[in-house]
Amino acid sequence: MRNLERRPDHSFWLPTSTDRFYPDFVAKLRDGRYLVVEYKGAHIWSNADSREKRALGELWMGRREGKCLFAMPKGPDFEAIRAVLR
Repeated sequence: MRNLERRPDHSFWLPTSTDRFYPDFVAKLRDGRYLVVEYKGAHIWSNADSREKRALGELWMGRREGKCLFAMPKGPDFEAIRAVLR
């Protein structure tokens, strides 16, 4: 499902150093886990904002003990999402 930006009462978000990070998509998987995806074009995948969001998403995923997954594919790299699902 598309995650709506700037709707903190109705959307999924994570706090950043300056604001809130609203990933692009949130899905509840059949096995009960959650998958959060932030799509980034290859031209901005490694900028400071994307690096902070990627680090935050990976930290969040690591602390959820396998119940929540995070992926930030670089452009149309759907293998990055498949890798997180494995």
